[in-house]
Amino acid sequence: MHSTDQKLAAFKRLLNIMDDLRAGCPWDKEQTIESLRHLTIEEVYELSDAIMASDLPAMQGELGDLMLHLVFYAKIASEQGAFDIYDVLNGISEKLIYRHPHIYSDVTVSDATDVKNNWEKLKLKEGKKSVLEGVPKSMPPLVKAYRIQEKVKGVGFEWKAREQVWDKVIEELNELKYEVEQESDKQHLEDEFGDLLFALVNYARYLGINPEDALERTNRKFINRFQYIESASKKDGKKLEDMSLEEMDHYWNEAKSLE
Repeated sequence: MHSTDQKLAAFKRLLNIMDDLRAGCPWDKEQTIESLRHLTIEEVYELSDAIMASDLPAMQGELGDLMLHLVFYAKIASEQGAFDIYDVLNGISEKLIYRHPHIYSDVTVSDATDVKNNWEKLKLKEGKKSVLEGVPKSMPPLVKAYRIQEKVKGVGFEWKAREQVWDKVIEELNELKYEVEQESDKQHLEDEFGDLLFALVNYARYLGINPEDALERTNRKFINRFQYIESASKKDGKKLEDMSLEEMDHYWNEAKSLE
């Protein structure tokens, strides 16, 4: 691996290139903080794809793309006299030092859970009115549910046993079942379905499972199996629209056996 001096030189090179692009490239000169936003979100999803695929070379490339965006935002902000990359880097360094008193002070922790709990409590001391202030409003709902539960856990709002969480899942399932049987309106069904999903996300957390990762793996598994149905049935001269569910299920089971 590279030395600290080499890493600093590489970062300086990127900063210099950003200066050149901002000064000389028509496209880069036109960009604003707002115009970059949707592109940054796209880059994060591309990085996520590389991580899910365990593709380290792709991950390296996507991290570079994301790093460019971070430098780009800081460059634009510096032109506006708001802040620059120096402020960004020192800001995060100060925050990390303050929120890791077990490393930089005399606080003692026993495990990672203690670290996370201290983190949330320190954020409240910084003046935040709620531990949930840091949950982005535009975050995808499944991820948001997980983060909400993680954050309130940090201040002790947590079931004591995993079995209690499972009981809550069953309770919410039964409430949804009741509303379905009563042929309730969409609002009631949506409310109960949302409660069930929230409880399932919480149970996944108790199992040490990230529900977003679990669902994405299932999505990819389904795609692979269904595409097998499409390709295998086509080789056999069949059309999906003419096949029965039982016929499709035969190919589905073939796909499962090949995994």
